[in-house]
Amino acid sequence: MPSSRLEAFSDGVLAIIITIMVLEMKVPEHSAPEFSALKEIWPVFFAYVLSFVYLGIYWNNHHHMLHAVKTVSGPVLWANLHLLFWLSLIPFSTAWLGEAGIAEATTAVYGGVLLMAAIAFVVLQKAIIRNEGPESHLQVAVGKDWKGKASLAMYALAIGLSFVEPMFSIGIYIGVALVWVVPDRRIERVLLSQQE
Repeated sequence: MPSSRLEAFSDGVLAIIITIMVLEMKVPEHSAPEFSALKEIWPVFFAYVLSFVYLGIYWNNHHHMLHAVKTVSGPVLWANLHLLFWLSLIPFSTAWLGEAGIAEATTAVYGGVLLMAAIAFVVLQKAIIRNEGPESHLQVAVGKDWKGKASLAMYALAIGLSFVEPMFSIGIYIGVALVWVVPDRRIERVLLSQQE
């Protein structure tokens, strides 16, 4: 199967996830129609923005990764579904964080979903590399993947810190997002060097 079919399916699922997230946002209730009414929903909006950025990061890097893929195998399909499963839980963890507020449980669950999605992304990378071989474009591009490993460690740290000070965890989630917000150029560099 060509990777374009996998990419199209994944794009559709991510679009649905984002749509579900935005539909969860409700207008302020029992308030006058003034800008001050938006204060009561700022936590919901903050959680939505953070999650939207994370979904954008996954979409971007997934897109780049699949451009380095020649063929898709059964294990790659299952690894991709595994990733999409964890990403599909982002609307739930986002809604809980936004509506219940930044607390131990909400911050830990949000981080748990982010950690599992990051692990699933690594599993997908490894499945693609196993399918394409150790000299594949993707393997050359990611190398030892220190950026990915550091992100996993930061998520785990943030989950632990959520039981001490949830705001520290939120700071870590924002920090990891900032590290990844620029699309991962490693794959682009390898593909461009192969064309020359």
